[in-house]
Amino acid sequence: MNHDLISAAETRPPDALARMVVRAATPADAESLIRMRSAYVLSTPLSKEWIRRCAVQLAHRLAPGGDARAFVIDDADGSPVSCALGLIQPVLPAPTYPRGLAARVHMVATRPDLRRRGCARAVVGALLDRLRDEHVTLFELHASDEAAPLYRELGFATSPALMRMTRCAKPTTGTDMARDADVLLESRQGWMPPEQYAETVPKATCFACLYFTDEDDRPLQLHSVYSPAHPWQLVGGTMDAGERPWGTAVRECGEETGLTVSGPPRLLATVYGLPGAEWPYSTVGHVFDGGRLSAEQISSIVLDPYEHDELRVLPLSRWQALMPPRDFARLGAVAEARRTGRAAYFDTWDWGPAE
Repeated sequence: MNHDLISAAETRPPDALARMVVRAATPADAESLIRMRSAYVLSTPLSKEWIRRCAVQLAHRLAPGGDARAFVIDDADGSPVSCALGLIQPVLPAPTYPRGLAARVHMVATRPDLRRRGCARAVVGALLDRLRDEHVTLFELHASDEAAPLYRELGFATSPALMRMTRCAKPTTGTDMARDADVLLESRQGWMPPEQYAETVPKATCFACLYFTDEDDRPLQLHSVYSPAHPWQLVGGTMDAGERPWGTAVRECGEETGLTVSGPPRLLATVYGLPGAEWPYSTVGHVFDGGRLSAEQISSIVLDPYEHDELRVLPLSRWQALMPPRDFARLGAVAEARRTGRAAYFDTWDWGPAE
């Protein structure tokens, strides 16, 4: 049976509303489900911030690979009016749950004007069927006195062994509770809020350069006053916050040479380097074609004395003796990209001495 779309009439009493359809919830339904939980389930409605946090987490957990399953019935305008949400959790296997999978029916909610019309029975029935299809054989829920008869009909039994405790080391503020919820989800789900996840991913500094030659295709480079490791450099530099690579190349060109380039941008090479002892971040760079400069344009260049003290235009082969091997290899890759029209990929611009 396809449980993604199942007629509610198949699972609810004959007197329920006709033409209702039960469907599987998607991440796009997360906020609507949280708002229903806030309005119809919780004794104290959630704040806007808590609704946002819960919706972000639930959307992730409803996505493929997540631990949440939910089914809803929509109103005529497409908004959910009834829902059932279950959360799958691993447990140690036993003869009655050999796959070691359990599920908690975390929430069942129906808009008040549509209660007692079979909606809850329909969405819970679809949820249990889906969970069984995924080899979940242990189910639990917390039932109100009003809802208990329905759950007994569906196969649940009261267990006096179930107990519950909320344990806090100190009174919690809203911020503390939100943080604790994020940590709990991270530990159980392997997911964390975007701001925390951002702290775990590799960081990189970015730069953009322009490759200029004279009219005889001889590369132009500038001599650095601050970097003995990279004495001869292309025109360019590190991106500022909010910049895009081409904008960086244009700005740096104006600052370092006084020249103005108008584009359109033509990418010659992408450069990547791993972090090292000298710098904790990776490096990502873009080298654009600055074009061929006339003798008059080259003679008009005005260097920034705080960055460069000399410019040279030399045949490619002459540059090899003046540059570290890795720097010359990058220059050669860029020159070849200009010659062939195929952009280069140069991924050995690592921090630290070249091997």
